[in-house]
Amino acid sequence: MAHHRRLLAGYATVIALAGMLVGATQAVASPAFQHYVALGDSYASGPFIPNQSLKPIGCARSDHNYAGDLTRSLGIPTLVDVTCGGAVSADMTGTQSVPLGSNPPQFNALTANTDLVTVTIGGNDIGFTSIVETCAAESLTNPLGNPCQRHFTVNGTDQLAARISGDASTIAGVLHGIRSRAPHAKVVVVGYLRALPPMIGCWPVVPIAVGDVTYLTGVEQKLNAMLGAQAAAAGDTFVNAGIPVGHDSCQPESVKWVEGIVPTAPAFPVHPNAAGMAAVASMIRSALG
Repeated sequence: MAHHRRLLAGYATVIALAGMLVGATQAVASPAFQHYVALGDSYASGPFIPNQSLKPIGCARSDHNYAGDLTRSLGIPTLVDVTCGGAVSADMTGTQSVPLGSNPPQFNALTANTDLVTVTIGGNDIGFTSIVETCAAESLTNPLGNPCQRHFTVNGTDQLAARISGDASTIAGVLHGIRSRAPHAKVVVVGYLRALPPMIGCWPVVPIAVGDVTYLTGVEQKLNAMLGAQAAAAGDTFVNAGIPVGHDSCQPESVKWVEGIVPTAPAFPVHPNAAGMAAVASMIRSALG
């Protein structure tokens, strides 16, 4: 009889331990975030990267942008991705017109239940597309010089640096708007991947004059630094995607994260490809711990 009681006690102990292990496994497997909202422009939406969303098609939003990659890797059950190509800070609170439709104000996606927000914004505020177009055209006049830097320097003042400085208060307003609508969320401000090498470049494959490569790289660094400063002031996390070198648009297809003027992988010119998006998702995962 005593032997029987000892067996029962042993079985009970095993069952209890098994229950504890199952509970621990479930606790580990439970996602840290439940309701993720992705905000931002084309460096977040992933234009031309398969597969493209049709809601709306004009936003050029990929399910393999960094938000999609992050959601799958962390097992987040709900992603509301409202990123949209061409977005500026004003499109956080206003409707954005896009080809074949419109994108509602991105802040409409934020709720009190949102517990993770990522945002990449500011590049179009300073005129990213027009800057690239201007610098490419200027490079034809002096491919070994710095015609773009001279174009944007007026009376000794760097106009692009001034734009970035002037946009700081706008970014601060965006971050305040996120916090007011999603007060319990972890907010991650994501900077821009490095589009050019530190110097020299690869004209004419990427038509930026040799002397302007360092200048434009510096402009991007200033933009990322401003975003980082505003994130810090708001108490948010900043991921500086522009730190890694060796993956810019001048690199071989197998290692580059940003495409050139003529893409060699499915992506919009001078924008992240799928590998770049995966790299940014990895950076965000590291920042989230």
